[in-house]
Formats: sequence, C-alpha cells, structure tokens
Amino acid sequence: MTFRRALVREPGNSYGRCISSHPLRHMIDLKLAREQHRKYCRALSELGLEVIHLPRDDLLPDSCFVEDNAVIHGDRALICRMARESRRGEEEAVEEFLKGYLRVKRATPPATVEGGDVIHLEDRLISGVTERTNVEGVDQMREWLEVRVDTIIDPKIVHLKSYVTYLGEGMMIATRSYAHNPVLEGFRVLTVPDEEAYAANTLTIGETVLMPDGYPKTHEIVREAGFEVIPLSMTEFEKCEGALTCLSLIF
Repeated sequence: MTFRRALVREPGNSYGRCISSHPLRHMIDLKLAREQHRKYCRALSELGLEVIHLPRDDLLPDSCFVEDNAVIHGDRALICRMARESRRGEEEAVEEFLKGYLRVKRATPPATVEGGDVIHLEDRLISGVTERTNVEGVDQMREWLEVRVDTIIDPKIVHLKSYVTYLGEGMMIATRSYAHNPVLEGFRVLTVPDEEAYAANTLTIGETVLMPDGYPKTHEIVREAGFEVIPLSMTEFEKCEGALTCLSLIF
C-alpha cells in the first residue's frame, strides 16, 4: 500500500492523565514524550510522508493517539465514536481536517469503533471486536467504507494492533496468542517472542518497518524477512499503553 500523508498531534499538557493501567504510568516524562514524538515525526518525514501536525490539545490526555479517531479506506473516512467518554472530542479536529481530503461520516450509537483495532490491507480490513470496538462499529465500517471487514473477537483486549500488525509483502507479525488465528490464514506470520510482545505493533512505510527500540530478537526476525528496521524509543507512550501506529493516521 502507498501512503502519502501522516496526521499527527503532539502530546498535550494533560498527557500524564492518559487512560492506562501500566505500572509506570505515574512516571511519565512529558518532555521526553514530546522528544520521542518529534523523532517519530522526523522518521516519517524522512521516509517520504508529508507530516501534518494538528494543533496540540491540552485538555484531552489521549489526543496524541490520533489513529483511534478515524478509519480510512479509499476516498472515505469513518470518524470514530470512542468507547471511553474521556476520549470523545478528540475526533473533532481530525474530522475537520479530513473533510479537506476525503468523504467523511461519523459512527453513530450504539457503535463504538477505534482505529487501533483495524488492520489495513489492499482489499479488506481486519478489525478486532474488543473492549473499544463493538459489532455495531464493525457493521458501520463495512457499510460506509464499502469494504470487506473480517473480525478477530477478543473482548478482553483494548486494541487488536497491540498484538497483530501487517508488515507488507503478505506478512503479519503477531504475538503467540494470535499467530495461528484463522483470520490470518494465507499470510506468513512472524511470531514475536513472548518477552518482546510490545514489539508486535509495527508501522511499515514502503520496505521500511518502524519498530519500538529495545526488542532485538524481534528486530532480527523482521530483518531476516527482508525489511529494513528503524528502531524508535517509545518508552513514554508504552506507559500510556500506546504504540507506534497509535501516533499517526496514515493515508
């Protein structure tokens, strides 16, 4: 898949109040988070994407995780209805921006849907049915985006892409618990070592894979599969249970 743009938003002043059960959440370093975010944006730019910065939102703690705010396929975007009340409102700036590029429609109750659950392929989407995305959300994706949507159902998890992401070239990367899911049949699935599960969330631009730093076994697995790997420090986003794909809306 070819991408041209990445929509991003810097962590706001309230970032330390993000939704997270991570044991180190209370140790978030906002200055470091912003530095890590800048390096992430620089990497996207160096890979040829136009990086577009939405204004920072200091009132919405999770607003830097822009991927969750919309699901894009073709010339259409479904503006997401977030599962958590504290995140509703994040999508407004994203919707206003996307109106300049795409046909947009808002998800409506009782649907909840978040982009962190959605794996994008050329001919279809794979969506988690999880704590954050429900069956009605998947139905509205299918209807508005006019695309096949396969589902992996696991209501115990927050977002599917914390466990499975698409690398390209017919390859997925997944934690052991998802590597043999029937929905992934037909793909070559690279399995992340159990102790490096966080590294299952990757972002591929062309032949280059952005990966979280500090997971050498998984980096080597991806390199051996034929990809260039760029490691990026993500410590301050991991504390908010966020990851690489969460920080941008790629289209």
